[in-house]
Amino acid sequence: MPAFRVSRVHLAATLSLLAWPVLAHHSSSMFDMQSEITLTGTIREFQFTNPHCWIQLLVPGEQGATEWSIEMGSPSLLFRGGWRPATLKAGDRIIITARPMRDGSNGGLYVSATRDDGKPIEVNASTTDAGAPGSRPPPR
Repeated sequence: MPAFRVSRVHLAATLSLLAWPVLAHHSSSMFDMQSEITLTGTIREFQFTNPHCWIQLLVPGEQGATEWSIEMGSPSLLFRGGWRPATLKAGDRIIITARPMRDGSNGGLYVSATRDDGKPIEVNASTTDAGAPGSRPPPR
């Protein structure tokens, strides 16, 4: 009987160790979760793919456009929130609010977005916005 208990303990320990890579993958430590940036630009590409969706945004500047990579949640989570692969198209002008990268690189974690005309890109708030940690529903 004691050997059976040891096997359960070993099994539990092994399974908990196998969960670490999953938790590490979903870390948001590279983002400054206390700050927000607002970017106005043109969609270069909307990547509605696993494991995370991405918005590639061209932001105009004094020395030409700079490309920003905005990370979102998984396609399944976005889909449940009302997003579709055609929600954003190349050439669309949008205003994005994001949590910036801690290292200052041109990237961030999606928080919300509005179209160039000020119309919010609606997302079902029950899915925690775009499924990204620290995100919030867009204003209504």
